[in-house]
Amino acid sequence: MSIHSYEELAALHAIAKILAQPDDLHDRLENILKEMSVRLGMQRGMISLLDREKKEAWLDPIMYDGEVVGVLSADKVAREVEDLDKELAMLSAVAELMAKIVHIRALEEENRRLRKIVGSGHAPSMDIIGHSKAMQEVFGLVAQVADSNTTVLITGETGTGKELVARAIHNNSSRKGGPMVQVNCAAIPDTLIESELFGHEKGAFTGALTQRRGRFEEANGGTIFLDEVGELSAAAQVKLLRVLQEKRFQPLGSSRVINVNVRIIAATNRNLEQDILSDRFRADLFYRLNVFPIYLPPLRERGSDVILLADHFLLKYSKEMGKKVKRISTAAIEVFLSHKWPGNVRELENCMERAVLMTKTDLVDCVHLPPSLQIKEREPDRKDRSKLSSVVEAQERTLIVDALTETGGNQTKAAKMLGTTKRIVQYKISKMGIDPKHFRTKNKDSN
Repeated sequence: MSIHSYEELAALHAIAKILAQPDDLHDRLENILKEMSVRLGMQRGMISLLDREKKEAWLDPIMYDGEVVGVLSADKVAREVEDLDKELAMLSAVAELMAKIVHIRALEEENRRLRKIVGSGHAPSMDIIGHSKAMQEVFGLVAQVADSNTTVLITGETGTGKELVARAIHNNSSRKGGPMVQVNCAAIPDTLIESELFGHEKGAFTGALTQRRGRFEEANGGTIFLDEVGELSAAAQVKLLRVLQEKRFQPLGSSRVINVNVRIIAATNRNLEQDILSDRFRADLFYRLNVFPIYLPPLRERGSDVILLADHFLLKYSKEMGKKVKRISTAAIEVFLSHKWPGNVRELENCMERAVLMTKTDLVDCVHLPPSLQIKEREPDRKDRSKLSSVVEAQERTLIVDALTETGGNQTKAAKMLGTTKRIVQYKISKMGIDPKHFRTKNKDSN
């Protein structure tokens, strides 16, 4: 296609400038029609942006990457028959300019949709808290896979929240009205796992006094969550593979075949690929499960999420225990950020439950933390002597808080307990940002 006239080139230049402006897309498209009317005499213009599902288009299509994204049309007063090809070429040129901006608008809408999902730090309909980049990626994957029937394999260390992610996927899927059945494969003996998953007939084995439905049958129309799937016995792995392949199974002791409509979400803290090499886990089952993998990062890799979670659990257990604990001391926060959290979120939750229970004020401090955290705080890394001053300060803070708690905020008595002067105690609490008022009680002096 070639454009020869100066007027047409000027019109295309003006249209390109309009598309480059940051205005609302509707306003930009309206200005394009005005330019076509004024500069080219094309009136009664119309721009139709098509639904992605629609492919038919009369008039000149707006194409991007081989896909029809809209339709452009215009009518010229006193049209000559010989001008039709020329005008169609002009429309095509304008449509090419518009295609990219329409595509960008679609991407912006998709971006806004995903931001709405993850922007608050919470994935939709689930209790997972996190602003870290690693967790934002998890939230995005949940949003992508939720409303489908794709099998999901969630991996990560113990305590990272695999069950919560599985529930989020179910709750945001078209199956949310159906059952969500959870099976902890590690908690069921090998001799009973097949019966638990697939059911059994009366007399199928010793102790099978009645017929029993399996968990797969209970999950029909919904989702089954196989936690610790890496612990399944070899026989159970074979049956699970058949369910994945054929969507049917046989209960123990029965020739009856049961068809099921179930979405499978599995989770494990094991390295299944390593287990395949040692013949502990079937390779064909792994590839059936690993269609859409989601990896949950350990808490030590989530940065400031530790503090977000600590605050969340502080409020949760304060409410449950009827207490008014509102704050975590700076020293305790430093301990949280330096701790490796081998038990991940579960360990942090247990830690905060204990701390809220232990404190007698509105403050959680180092003294209220479990001994394992306090030991790590008080024993500096010998390879890093520069941390000694911060450890000493944290220890001083703990001793001062203990003394103020014991004396109801009385600084004179606290100084005597610590074997120092009131002036030094006042200096220390001022430097550390400790408020003695929080330790006062009605029955004790606070002079």
